[in-house]
Amino acid sequence: TEHQHARYNPLRDDWVLVSAHRVKRPWQGQLEKPPPEDVPRWDPNNPLCPGATRANGEVNPQYEGTFVFPNDFPALQPDAPEPGNSDHPLFQAAAARGVCKVMCFHPWSDLTLPLMSLSEIRAVIDTWAELAAELGASYPWVQIFENKGAMMGCSNPHPHCQVWASSFLPNEARLEDRTQRQHLSQHRVPMLLEYAEQEAERKERLVVENADWLVVVPYWATWPYQTLLLPRRHVCRLQDLREGERDSLASIMQRLLTKYDNLFEVSFPYSMGWHGAPTGPYLDEDCGHWQLHAHYYPPLLRSATVRKFMVGYEMLAQAQRDLTPEQAAERLRSLPEVHYKQRDK
Repeated sequence: TEHQHARYNPLRDDWVLVSAHRVKRPWQGQLEKPPPEDVPRWDPNNPLCPGATRANGEVNPQYEGTFVFPNDFPALQPDAPEPGNSDHPLFQAAAARGVCKVMCFHPWSDLTLPLMSLSEIRAVIDTWAELAAELGASYPWVQIFENKGAMMGCSNPHPHCQVWASSFLPNEARLEDRTQRQHLSQHRVPMLLEYAEQEAERKERLVVENADWLVVVPYWATWPYQTLLLPRRHVCRLQDLREGERDSLASIMQRLLTKYDNLFEVSFPYSMGWHGAPTGPYLDEDCGHWQLHAHYYPPLLRSATVRKFMVGYEMLAQAQRDLTPEQAAERLRSLPEVHYKQRDK
């Protein structure tokens, strides 16, 4: 808690520098504007709202639950041409095809996941699982991710996420596939299953837990209040979750995200995403080295207006953090589980 040291991240096979003493330094850097709190529940000019017209001229249905549609500006398309042969090993290109979808969580723009009911969050989880199975029938990787807040580049406050299915394994997927495969080969147990058992016993980095899930600030966390959501049972893919596990997932997500919002009493920005075993052609292979998990990467450091920047040493050498994972976990753990917007109700 007082002296710098490096911690190993076995999932990414890299290191993070922990400089706990630096958290005491005064801040004179950039201050962010808090996000607006007056988001209208429905706006005819918001392309994610029910009944609104999107950029391509299509009109959204009057949906009442989740709503999925093709991204109007996709990063991946299914019919992209081959890039052609390379004339030198230093100038390689490869085919990249896929589909991109947008998924709205709820018809109201002024809600976020922690303010939704458990049944509404469960509907989100079910839709995630359906998309993972549907797209995973043919694509090797299905990336479900949510960018929440303008600080994370989200241009629309409506509660939503994106789902990108690709014809290739992205960098993070290939890296986690390799490290988890190596761990199972060497230790005869899936890495993140063993890690979850260890964290459940140690408890010093535990944030919330229930019978099926636990959330920790990982030992190797890079972002100040980064968390890792893990099942207690060995589960390879989101679509493999049992009914009870989906209910308890809705509960633990609500509890975690409520704590996030309560930390600085602001709609907490983050990027999150699910990682599970590859799909498509990998469905016929043994992927027992994989363990389903979700990463949460929030940028806020000291307050609703002071964020962590990954620059300088982080970009040119290796990741570095000022707050120890144990300190971050203790602070999150101690926060109330009633949302600050609902305390007076």
